[in-house]
Amino acid sequence: MAGITLLQAQTQLDAYLAAETAVLSGQAYEIAGRRLTRANLAEIQDGIKTWNTRVTGLARTAAGRGRARTVVVG
Repeated sequence: MAGITLLQAQTQLDAYLAAETAVLSGQAYEIAGRRLTRANLAEIQDGIKTWNTRVTGLARTAAGRGRARTVVVG
């Protein structure tokens, strides 16, 4: 089974960014002292961090700049 591709990760990141924009532009409102929020901004922002990290890592790997590792044998 293949892992997540750069395209899939970028698609997820784009979805989270769109969700953040929607929430910031008014997906929460108050009626008669009761507040309704359709999405949790903190959870969306956590998702943005997660998917941004994945996109960055996959993009580096695709460009041949994966993580450098030093192995010390002793």
